Amino acid sequence: MAGNDHDITILNTLTTTTIDSANGFERSAENVDSPRFKSMFEEFGRERREAVGRLQERVRQLGGTPSDDGSLKADLHRRWEDMRKAISGDDKAVIDEVERGEDYIKEKYETALRDDELSPETRSLIQECFVSVRRGHDRASELKHGMEAASA
Repeated sequence: MAGNDHDITILNTLTTTTIDSANGFERSAENVDSPRFKSMFEEFGRERREAVGRLQERVRQLGGTPSDDGSLKADLHRRWEDMRKAISGDDKAVIDEVERGEDYIKEKYETALRDDELSPETRSLIQECFVSVRRGHDRASELKHGMEAASA
């Protein structure tokens, strides 16, 4: 297992971040008024849960114990999002928070993919999971900028 420690560490970091993302999408689906946004966030949440399962399975294959919790930082962020939603009462606040979270997870995956020490198998899995991350990021960014343009 010692040779796999680096991959396991990176995978568990991404697992925690991806759990945070899935939780964020699920929470956003609960807090948004638009049925269109609600279904989109639910879909992205499901995709992130699938990615979590794949990352955890790879950790098990490498002989490690997969992370199964999100981060404390994300829990605090969710509480802030709830307060902000209560104050503002609009979908734009939720979209802004989703987009900010997507910037964060995208950077985490990009950093992992630049890591030269990852095994080819682990890098391939991370790249596959990154497809959903990139799609979610791009969609959240489009929504945010579209809402900004509409309100201008």
